[in-house]
Amino acid sequence: MTTTKIEWTEKSWNPLTGCTKISPGCQHCYAERMAKRLHAMGQYNYRNGFKLTLHKSALSIPLTWKKPSMIFVNSMSDLFHKDVPLAFIKQVFQTMEQAHWHTFQVLTKRSSRLAELNHKLDWPSNVWMGVSVENSDYLYRINNLASTGAQIKFLSLEPLLGPLPNLPLSSIDWVIVGGESGPGARPMEERWVTNIKRQCVQKDVPFFFKQWGGTNKKKAGRSLHGKIWSEMPETKDLCLIPA
Repeated sequence: MTTTKIEWTEKSWNPLTGCTKISPGCQHCYAERMAKRLHAMGQYNYRNGFKLTLHKSALSIPLTWKKPSMIFVNSMSDLFHKDVPLAFIKQVFQTMEQAHWHTFQVLTKRSSRLAELNHKLDWPSNVWMGVSVENSDYLYRINNLASTGAQIKFLSLEPLLGPLPNLPLSSIDWVIVGGESGPGARPMEERWVTNIKRQCVQKDVPFFFKQWGGTNKKKAGRSLHGKIWSEMPETKDLCLIPA
C-alpha cells in the first residue's frame, strides 16, 4: 500500500500489520476491517488477517520512493505495540533517518511504551510523532508524547468520542480532529470540535479538521463553519533528495 486517501498525508508504509484493541477508539477499527478484506483477497502481507505481523522485506521501501513525500507509518498497525521488538522499531527509525527527503508521521495509542523507549531511539528531524486521544480518559498520552525527543509532536483526536476542554498544548505542534466513520460510527458533537479549534487558535497550534465522519463520511464532508481547516506544522529543516 502506497498512496492513501487520508487527508493529512500522501502515502502509507506498513512494515508491520495487525494490532489488538486497547481503548474505546479501537472499537470500530478501520484497519481491522481493511485487513480482513485484504486477507479474503489473498494479499500475502495479510495472510494472518489482523494478527500482528512484521514485514522485514518492507523495511527498505521508502528508500525506493525518490519523490519527497509525507508518509504515514503503520496505518495498519501500531509501531509501539508491546509485541514489536525494540530491534525492529530501531530498524524502522533507521530507514526513516536514511530516507531523509521524506517526512514520516508515526502515530500510536501506546504512549507509555513510546515514553519508555524514548531514550533508546534516535529522533531524526523528519520524523513527526503523534498520539491518538479519543476522550479525556487518555490525556496522559499527550504528556507521554511531550517527554519524547521528537521535533514535531502532533495529536490525532480521532475518533473524537467526547469533549476535550483542557488540552495540554504547550509542547504540541499540530492537532488533527475527526469523527468516526463506517458501520456503527459513534457521533461527534460540533461543540467538541469548536472548543478544540478555539484552544488551538489561542495557543497558535495548527488545526486540521479531517472529517465529520458518520456512515457516509463523503456526504458529511469536512467543512467547519463554512471553512476547510487544513493547517500543517511548519518544518524548519528542508532536506533534498540525493542526486
